Amino acid sequence: MGLLTRVCPRELVDEVVARTGRKERRVRLLPARLTVYYVLALTLFFEDAYREVMRRLGNGLRALDVWRGEWKVPTTAALSQARKRLGEQPLRLLFHDIARPLAVPGTPGAWFRRWRVMALDSAVLDAPDTPPNTAEFGKPGNADGIGAYPQVRVVGLEECGTGAVVAAAMDSHAVGERELSARFLHAVEPDMLILADRGFHSYRTWSRLRATGADLLWRVDDEVELPATEWLPDGSYRAELLLGGHRHPVEEGGNSSPSDGTAIPVRVVEYAVTDRGDVTGTIRLITSIVDHDRARAGELAELYHRRRGSESAFDEIRTHQMPAGGLLRSRLPDLVRQEIWAMLLTHYAIRHFMTEAAGDSDEDVERPSFAHAVRVIRRQVHDQRFSRADHLRRPRHP
Repeated sequence: MGLLTRVCPRELVDEVVARTGRKERRVRLLPARLTVYYVLALTLFFEDAYREVMRRLGNGLRALDVWRGEWKVPTTAALSQARKRLGEQPLRLLFHDIARPLAVPGTPGAWFRRWRVMALDSAVLDAPDTPPNTAEFGKPGNADGIGAYPQVRVVGLEECGTGAVVAAAMDSHAVGERELSARFLHAVEPDMLILADRGFHSYRTWSRLRATGADLLWRVDDEVELPATEWLPDGSYRAELLLGGHRHPVEEGGNSSPSDGTAIPVRVVEYAVTDRGDVTGTIRLITSIVDHDRARAGELAELYHRRRGSESAFDEIRTHQMPAGGLLRSRLPDLVRQEIWAMLLTHYAIRHFMTEAAGDSDEDVERPSFAHAVRVIRRQVHDQRFSRADHLRRPRHP
């Protein structure tokens, strides 16, 4: 609870609850503030039943005398109703208000020259197979049939070096990564260098993100037409992203015809991937950093490849926070979204804790194990005691 209240302070939770109109008008066993922390705790103890999670959180309540009379763990039905009353919006706004880049100057892995290194990432999560979830999110299908579960696509903007997700958007699995990434442009800042895999590339998506002032370093498919307009000393070459139409490649050292007004200047970096000395493939990157003196091709290749080999935030969530089956709890669409926002908040809180711990010991924040951090935090919650009795105080009648 200390972890959650430190990153999600009581005052901010109360403000968000009031702003969204979820503040209760009468004294309840499960006030909105407690329900927020309870939903967060559900994502720390995915495999525990509803009442067991509340029992863990309630260990210190009776000892602190913050409840009048004997407090009992609410029924599963009461806990479900409390989640419905709360809804998605408070958790979404809480994430929006709290999630910020954590790296400071000198944080290992978080910076490349003057840029704060960020990455676009995505995941598809399975929701319980209920009629409301299926109607809202849909099930994937192919020639072999329809999938077993409704699926939600989540796209996030992650800070490299700290692993903190600072912005996110979600929708049905049928909504693509490119469309979702356009929903959090407000979180993109001019000092960022944003990495992305092939699924994010399109002329329009590139244009939207470049309009924020951020620089980009993305992998693209070999099929993307990128005729060279100028070869550079570091082995990279300048080219143009085109909205319709194609140009013919030019010989090394040559130049192409002038732009037709729809072209976006980019620089292309290609490098071979090897395994025990054998070439296994070629990675093709494009970047908005067209001046090779500002960032050499080898540096950009190393930066992208290092990120590609590290575990992303969504990998951590699916592997270490969610249960082995990878299935969300919630049977209603609003609660599915509530649960995912809570999961992102909890992941951010853990990464915040890890970043602070690494800063205190001058260690690389990417080196400590996320799985170990989760185990440590879960152990603390087993015997947790609230540091301040008024964190979850129930108003007393005079």
